[in-house]
Amino acid sequence: MKLTTEIIKKLPKAELHCHLDGSLRIDTILNLASEQNIKLPSNNKKILESILMITDNIGSLEEYLKKFDIILSILQTPDALTIIAYELAMDCWKDGIRYLEVRYCPELHTKNGMTLSNTVEAVKLGLKQAEKKCEIITGIIICSLRNMSPLHSLKLSKLAVKYKNKGVVGFDLAGIEENFPAKKHKEAFYLIL
Repeated sequence: MKLTTEIIKKLPKAELHCHLDGSLRIDTILNLASEQNIKLPSNNKKILESILMITDNIGSLEEYLKKFDIILSILQTPDALTIIAYELAMDCWKDGIRYLEVRYCPELHTKNGMTLSNTVEAVKLGLKQAEKKCEIITGIIICSLRNMSPLHSLKLSKLAVKYKNKGVVGFDLAGIEENFPAKKHKEAFYLIL
């Protein structure tokens, strides 16, 4: 039997490392930006897609992460987070994923006044809506970033504990590793244990 894309899509899979803010549909980016009056580098779907696309010649992690500034500009409301969480889970379901762990840093979504808990509730809502529609099982991994203060990591680890068994399945430290050792964030991990 030849292994085809169609067969692979039908096979049940688990996705354990899926970035919420790295999994948006281009149309959704354009719609959310329009609704929120946010200026994007381009309103042309193909041009925006080429700006956000990750290619083999990206250069460095820093260059890669700069693309997220565009995405994060439209993800500062509960509705936006709910929409993208729902769409992500539905897209994963269509690809045969039956268990999905979505990771994101709540701190990056608080520029317009959302609390950390607001972000978790919004993401949970979108994932739960997808679970009801297609029976995918989902969980959230709260991430802190290495370049953040260890106090931010501690605050985010407390958030992960608060939502343990209420949608959150893990805590992680993400971002640029060079010059940002994990040991500076050890208190956050001690709290999780």
